[in-house]
Amino acid sequence: MLSKVTSCGLSGIDGYIVSVETDISNGLPAFDIVGLADMAVREAKERVRAAIRNSGFEFPSQRITVNLAPADLKKEGTSYDLPIAAGVLSATGIIPPGFFNDSLLCGELSLDGTLRPVCGVLSKTIAARDNGVKRIIVPSENAYEAAVVKGIRVIPVKNLAELVLYAKGEAEIIPVEEEWDKHAAGGDYEKEPDFADVRGQYHVKRALEVAAAGGHNLLMLGSPGSGKTMLARRMPSILPDMTFDEALEVTKIYSVAGLLPPETSLVRKRPFRAPHHTISAIGLVGGGRIPRPGEVSLAHLGVLFLDELPEFSKNALEVLRQPLEDGFALISRINASITYPCRTTLVAAANPCKCGNYLDETRLCNCTRQEVRNYIGKLSGPLLDRIDIQVEVPSLKYSELDEQEPSEPSSVIRKRVNSARAIQHERFKKNGIYCNSQMTAPMIRRFCRLDKESSALLKEAFSRLSLTARSYNRILKVARTIADLDGTAEIEAVHIAEAIQYRALERGFFA
Repeated sequence: MLSKVTSCGLSGIDGYIVSVETDISNGLPAFDIVGLADMAVREAKERVRAAIRNSGFEFPSQRITVNLAPADLKKEGTSYDLPIAAGVLSATGIIPPGFFNDSLLCGELSLDGTLRPVCGVLSKTIAARDNGVKRIIVPSENAYEAAVVKGIRVIPVKNLAELVLYAKGEAEIIPVEEEWDKHAAGGDYEKEPDFADVRGQYHVKRALEVAAAGGHNLLMLGSPGSGKTMLARRMPSILPDMTFDEALEVTKIYSVAGLLPPETSLVRKRPFRAPHHTISAIGLVGGGRIPRPGEVSLAHLGVLFLDELPEFSKNALEVLRQPLEDGFALISRINASITYPCRTTLVAAANPCKCGNYLDETRLCNCTRQEVRNYIGKLSGPLLDRIDIQVEVPSLKYSELDEQEPSEPSSVIRKRVNSARAIQHERFKKNGIYCNSQMTAPMIRRFCRLDKESSALLKEAFSRLSLTARSYNRILKVARTIADLDGTAEIEAVHIAEAIQYRALERGFFA
């Protein structure tokens, strides 16, 4: 007796079709799973055996062989429980033969036959649709996530007994149809800390607004207590709304990582990740024995906040350089290479020295010049070169703290950011990118043309500040964002001047 059921595996955040072939033959009772299965998949035979029996069905006392094809790809996780159980029930005739011909199944089984949610259902549903599958059968808690994908019927199942009744035509299961924002996670910006609480620091708030509008990396340098962390923690309140395509990309990562809340369709609020400085290079970029996305990928299309930047290990910071530049993290293993997207906005905060008072006019710095160099020297030139905006955060005066007039609220700033990002979405709708920071060199030449005055200003700055070619491109990207915030089609000299100002610290303090 032979049956075939279609399931799906994961490679990075993308799914690939797996054929679950079940053969039941005469011989001594045995249950073998082949096809490069990991321990979690091999343990499925015990869960499947108990689930079938506890659901009221007879488990065959024969030789059972399950092959997961293609056999040269590693199979991981517990999502193969349901297709293996369905294959056994189909091979024994409990489920009508051929019922699963146009279906893809995934789900973890409890010992009583209840279906538990699994990771990566969104990626698996997309792979199923792209391979011509008409129906996907998933645990009910994963149904909203799968139903985001149009062009495929999503059947939510609570337990194995319900699946058998559905296959026999004795029970009806209504397919789930999802409106993409109905069960979306996040989106409530009113609960975020507000920029209205911030006194002074107007130039830093402006820099954060430019960074949010164009997705630019930003570094804040200042003494302890100047407000660097407080400002960064308020950045989620001004991040632009996500489009459906952006939400889909972020949700795929969170689904694969197992961080998507139950009964959630999409993540529609841009992620804000703030790992502690003790994090390892693998935790930051991704990897491990079973490769997982790191913090930089979990912050995809959102913000990765690194507080006390020099306190991070030098290895972690240097490993971060390439993903920031490429927009993806490539994790290579002996038998496979996995790519995780990481088009993230890096927001970092740093003290200028170990005591933190080097730039503070009101406090005495106890560090020698060499100690200052050693401390800030942990930040390499190539890493700083990848940070578009670098601003000093001075300590506030009492007059600024005692201001009675409230600062500009986040809601007002966010409207400007959304308007600028809408311009960028229209500009790049045929280029496959979402914001100015993602522009390639040909795009910069096309969308960042300068008049004579602007070109002369940038030429003088390039010579005086000894800027690199990468700095030149990043100044143009930032100037393009500033022009978008002003609602102007052309980049003007005033936009170039502000963008240059955000690089001045690089050739001042860091020189």
